[in-house]
Amino acid sequence: MQQLLYGVAYYDEYMPHERLDEDIRMMKAAGINLVRIAESTWSTHEPQNGVFDFSSVDRVLDAMHEAGIHVIVGTPTYAVPTWMVKEHPDILAETPNGPGRYGARQIMDIANPTYLFFAERIIRKLIGRVCGHPAVIGYQVDNETKHYHTSGPNVQYRFVKYMKEKFGTVERLNQEFGLDYWSNRINSWEDFPSVVGTINGSLGAEFARFQRQLVTEFLAWQASIVNEYKRPDQFVTHNFDYGWKDGSYGVQPDVDHFSAAAALDIAGVDIYHPSQDLLTGKEISYCGDSARSLKGMNYFVLETQAQAFPHWTPYPGQLRLQAFSHLASGANMVEYWHWHSIHNSIETYWKGLLSHDFSSNPTYEEAATIGRDFARLSPKLINLKKKNRAAVLVSNDALTALHWFPIHGRKVSYNDIVRLMYDQLYEMNIGCDILHPDSDSFEQYDLILVPTLYAASDELLSRLNLYVENGGHIVYTFKSGFANGHVKVRTDVQPGFISKVCGVQYSQFVEPNSVSLKGDLLGVDAEHSGVNFWMELLTPTTAEVLAWYDHPHWGAYAAITENHYGRGTAIYIGCLISAEVMGKVLERVCRSAGLWSPDQELQFPLIVKSGTNNAGRTVRYYFNYSEEPKSFSYPHGDGMELLADRPVHRGERIELDRWCFVIIEESADTK
Repeated sequence: MQQLLYGVAYYDEYMPHERLDEDIRMMKAAGINLVRIAESTWSTHEPQNGVFDFSSVDRVLDAMHEAGIHVIVGTPTYAVPTWMVKEHPDILAETPNGPGRYGARQIMDIANPTYLFFAERIIRKLIGRVCGHPAVIGYQVDNETKHYHTSGPNVQYRFVKYMKEKFGTVERLNQEFGLDYWSNRINSWEDFPSVVGTINGSLGAEFARFQRQLVTEFLAWQASIVNEYKRPDQFVTHNFDYGWKDGSYGVQPDVDHFSAAAALDIAGVDIYHPSQDLLTGKEISYCGDSARSLKGMNYFVLETQAQAFPHWTPYPGQLRLQAFSHLASGANMVEYWHWHSIHNSIETYWKGLLSHDFSSNPTYEEAATIGRDFARLSPKLINLKKKNRAAVLVSNDALTALHWFPIHGRKVSYNDIVRLMYDQLYEMNIGCDILHPDSDSFEQYDLILVPTLYAASDELLSRLNLYVENGGHIVYTFKSGFANGHVKVRTDVQPGFISKVCGVQYSQFVEPNSVSLKGDLLGVDAEHSGVNFWMELLTPTTAEVLAWYDHPHWGAYAAITENHYGRGTAIYIGCLISAEVMGKVLERVCRSAGLWSPDQELQFPLIVKSGTNNAGRTVRYYFNYSEEPKSFSYPHGDGMELLADRPVHRGERIELDRWCFVIIEESADTK
């Protein structure tokens, strides 16, 4: 790819009156060079069973091609038409909440054969029609696909077959999952009950893993159909989304992104985040690092916000800051959901680039400056390559297990711990990748952070132990290694398999009440030294204690330890600590791992991102994520500031206005 893509989702079918020519004129004026179409309008393209009408698709494709605007065509399979439900009500997913009801999107059973028949037919009809069109550069299969908690009889039947293949005998299954408890024992495969009502976390977690596999298979199935039609110069992608907490937030519980991405040519993601005074760039960075890590290559942002909710309408300058933040993490596309604001139905007030009056507005006008800069700077900014020495290991299995055995009534989630660790690296400007437990690339990192790895196989923990022994630095949080891959608690002294590497053990844990930390190595004030929700009473065996509990009864126990093992180091954090304490711990290990450089002297709200461009030159982005102007002394070799096209020299003072940024490409002869 030689051009940054700057686009919008476009729904000509939603328009209250004729707009296509005027929309294209405004798109061209804003530098929009891409639209995504068709993924949401199955009922328009197949108004009755077997009756097809692609006239709106043809019309948009022809007009976009004439204007020189690229098109991604989506398979329209995530929102089913009324006739299908009327004729085949069984295609609606049966969930733990009961039978499905028509109305919302994503309510179908993705494993239902009837649904798959109709889905394949519309895919083949649509993609077969558009694949030769010169405007079409690629395809998006489905949309933010998940399993939608489908758990009806057909899914249960497939799950039993899956369990037979995995465990072989019911005797082994009963032993591995502890099913004698409360008479849950299964004495024949024919007696296997629906998992919907289970109280067994091992069985529930295995069913969740199976449901995630359904998503992987569904997307691979769609991709295989599209691959029959796509040209060599076209791609297949999908827009993965993330866990949600006031925006995109951590690991998606219902999809194994790494497995599902294997069938795609390019990983795509949807990234939404708080704005205005709450804009930090953390969601952009975490989701971008995750997307880039899925296939080890540049990725597409297939949806992000333009205006969206009233409390997300960006301040002046923030749209630019956001767009270039995506590029700084390795995106080759920034696409807004969506072009225009919809005039009815549930997303009426999730506003697009244009407001409901279709007129120019400050957000659109700022978008036009982005489009011009993307076009001008594409050769220098596209295909940014990043080689990070730190990684955060994330696990769908640990997330599911912690959902079954939550901390303090789910007041703290797995993703809270993931983001507690990730966000501190971000604030210190330590670049990192997101690591899957099945990865074979542990050894390429000097530091791996492991948030709350509650459920993990012996094999995974052995590989992490070997990583430390061979010289790696690792940081575990509480509850790591506690249960095996089947969510069965280990009988060893905790933390089980990793005890010898961490040099610590414990047999009791408590909910803290008026407990804080003490220890000279932390260097934080009393306000930030409190312990919340969970604490393990650690006894060091070979580890050095970095922090003790400050409490009249628990004061004899360690809270945070560091242990040298082989050529490496393991830090174990036995409690839920503040962001400030986490920052101190991670600064310590980053310095020890050799990850401290001049960029770490700049910390949030000054954010630094870097990589290597197509010319082999280092490109550095410096962002000011704050309401106040900031300045810094440029610590690297001479180069060019790309936005202003002016030279920059080592040691030069650079001023950044609020919500502003600079991009510096180092000179070829810089050392």
